[in-house]
Amino acid sequence: MSNSLAGRLDDVAGDAGYHDHPPRMGFFTDTSICIGCKACEVACKEWNQVPEDGISLSGMSYDNSLMLGADTWRHVAFVEKTVPTEPAITGVDQAADGLQWLMASDVCKHCTHAACLDVCPTGSLFRTEFGTVVVQEDICNGCGYCVPACPYGVIDQREDDGRVFKCTLCYDRLSVGEEPACAKACPTDSIQFGELSELRQRAEHRVAELHDKGVDVARLYGQDPDDGVGGDGAFFLLLDDAEVYGLPPDPVVTTRDLPAMWRHVGMAALGLVGAGIAAFIGRPR
Repeated sequence: MSNSLAGRLDDVAGDAGYHDHPPRMGFFTDTSICIGCKACEVACKEWNQVPEDGISLSGMSYDNSLMLGADTWRHVAFVEKTVPTEPAITGVDQAADGLQWLMASDVCKHCTHAACLDVCPTGSLFRTEFGTVVVQEDICNGCGYCVPACPYGVIDQREDDGRVFKCTLCYDRLSVGEEPACAKACPTDSIQFGELSELRQRAEHRVAELHDKGVDVARLYGQDPDDGVGGDGAFFLLLDDAEVYGLPPDPVVTTRDLPAMWRHVGMAALGLVGAGIAAFIGRPR
């Protein structure tokens, strides 16, 4: 067990200490067929008993939850863009007045290198045998170290007791061979669940298919195992830049530089000790 902090890592469960484990499981969310129905949000809340997080419209299109948080483990974003009416973008819903709709169901990315897990002092956050990252709410002490550590701003604390909560990829369902509630409820198969390696292949084929149909704006986000977080366990097909969907364009695991930082701290400490010894030896007698 090496507990790598950065770089490409093909076996995250093995790195976490699991010798015999199932394939890594994850999500592929194809936003090109998301209809914004919010069935995933409702299914997530019902299955995981996640508290209500606001049922009033926010003023941000039809978005009532705004972002992922302790009480929002799935968030359907509604992005309205003003675009030229001619020519229309093939394959993308576009109103006659030049308004383009982009909808996407966001979720915890279950990163290959999960900084939230790396900084947790209690072991509340752990890597499962499926390669996912789960919070044990009965162990969390509410320190909040994981919140700024997440490069996506996913994990969050509840106001009433300070403990953190996020998507578990329905670990209880996975353990008995069932798919996560959100994927089960999605009527268009925008949210696809399965073995991560297979999902990545499926996603590449889907992008090629869309490009052949003239949707040249289609691109993948979070699927690259050589990116700043080692690839995500939940990745996306987008129809615009990541920033348009509220996603960071180039996320990097925030604990990547910890070894170098500790080396510098150690060198500085040794320097201080050496200076102290030299001052002691060289003092007037």
